[in-house]
Amino acid sequence: MANHRPLVLVTGATGAIGPLVVEAFLTAGYSIRTLSLDPPPAGACPVDVEALIGDVIDLSAVQAAVQGVESVVHLAALLHVVNPPDHLLDLYRKINVGGTKNVVESAVKANVRRVLFFSTISVYGDTEGHIVNEDTSPRPDTFYGRTKLEAEKMVLTAKDKTGNPIGTVLRLAAVYGSRVKGNYRQLLMALERGWFFPIGSGRNRRTVIYDKDIAKAAVLALGHPAAAGRLYNVSDGQYHRLKEMIEAICRALGRIPPRFSLPAAPVRVTVGVFEDALKMIGLKPPVTRATIDKYLEDVAVDCQLIQKELGFTPGFDLTAGWEEAVREMRRPGRGNQP
Repeated sequence: MANHRPLVLVTGATGAIGPLVVEAFLTAGYSIRTLSLDPPPAGACPVDVEALIGDVIDLSAVQAAVQGVESVVHLAALLHVVNPPDHLLDLYRKINVGGTKNVVESAVKANVRRVLFFSTISVYGDTEGHIVNEDTSPRPDTFYGRTKLEAEKMVLTAKDKTGNPIGTVLRLAAVYGSRVKGNYRQLLMALERGWFFPIGSGRNRRTVIYDKDIAKAAVLALGHPAAAGRLYNVSDGQYHRLKEMIEAICRALGRIPPRFSLPAAPVRVTVGVFEDALKMIGLKPPVTRATIDKYLEDVAVDCQLIQKELGFTPGFDLTAGWEEAVREMRRPGRGNQP
């Protein structure tokens, strides 16, 4: 008789890290069903994956997708946007809170063993230069962070018929990798083109994780009995100065790091003047005060708990991660070379 391969539902599997998560679970011996808004790109999804098209805000689609699965890995979300317009709050709540509610309630009803939820260290908000950990009270200051925190609570309070918790939350550090877009992709592109000048001293800290290590942590957390009802910060285990990040990216690109930096305060004032002027004439500024504040923020999140309780060991440090990311982006046929 063939060995039993537990069936796992992965939502949001066509996003930036979804394919890596699917691949990691397949390698670990799971069968995979996915639920995504869009079909997987041609050749991106193994033929033995059952790919369903649907939206997590559609309760009937979620209820159908969880039938017969042992566990759910919930990635689907509306991701962080710097300085989003107010009208996006309803959409954040609809997807990040309402979608998670559908997933959790459907999973409980279907007797699913575990729900693994991908959250974010953004729930901590402005850490004011302090190192924070899982015991720190979250103070999210963005739509994304607030809705993710609300969704976390649903996952962590979910219980099976015997009253045992079924939810696990992974608060991910800032993610980088060959498929990931956002701030770090923009930084890499600017450094590659020689258009980037650092702002400030570069001593503000960053807490990051390479995308493949997220997939590794997900497989570990889903199968570990001690993870039920727990939340964990997930990073590469280090605090990196922004200057070190820039140097690591430049080494991977084969470029010399910028030799000069711009003073932070005057840059922010100048950006603010242009931001206000462009808004007055109805134009969207390419760089805002919020962009500069994001660049200058200090983020140091302790991620030792998952290492101590579950034995998680990151496979990539800053150098190895960026070297592989750049190598993969430059691979022929990728179409997203830096």
